[in-house]
Amino acid sequence: MIDILAVGLRRVNAAVALVVGSVLLATAGFVLVDIALRQVGHTLGGSDEISGYVMAGIASWGLPFALTELAHVRIDLIRQKLQSRGRAFMDLFAMTISAGAVCVIAYQAWPVLEKSLARGSRANTPLETPLWIPQIIWFSGWVWFAITFCLLVLLAIAALASRDFARVDALIGARREAEDAQ
Repeated sequence: MIDILAVGLRRVNAAVALVVGSVLLATAGFVLVDIALRQVGHTLGGSDEISGYVMAGIASWGLPFALTELAHVRIDLIRQKLQSRGRAFMDLFAMTISAGAVCVIAYQAWPVLEKSLARGSRANTPLETPLWIPQIIWFSGWVWFAITFCLLVLLAIAALASRDFARVDALIGARREAEDAQ
């Protein structure tokens, strides 16, 4: 059951990463076209504003993929010296603390969106973008990141309860340099 849920979570985040990557490529293309047009005296306009919104959205939606792929940076000097049980507990501790921080960020992101919705806030730019549009993408990414984190912590706790330290490592452990070289 743990493996089924973990694989499902990885698949969902991989699909999201493909969408996020496609949006990033499209935005880069838009910016390049705008830059080229500026050389001949024309512009599409708003490429700087739109690319800023896209960066916020892809960051919040890309983080869960990095999490499920064990791609976040870690300083694991002590972790490497421990046996599998010690590594599992250290990983669970680190993930629990990080999940808590991400949940706080997601919780605190809501008032930003709420104020924009209540006030009908618009960007102070020529596009006058209603701010709730980029903010809802940004906010929902943080919420999904928090959900992903919490699910991984729960799956790791279940694996740890069954003393399956290898599964804990596969779920929340650190990617090894040897694996990255392959």
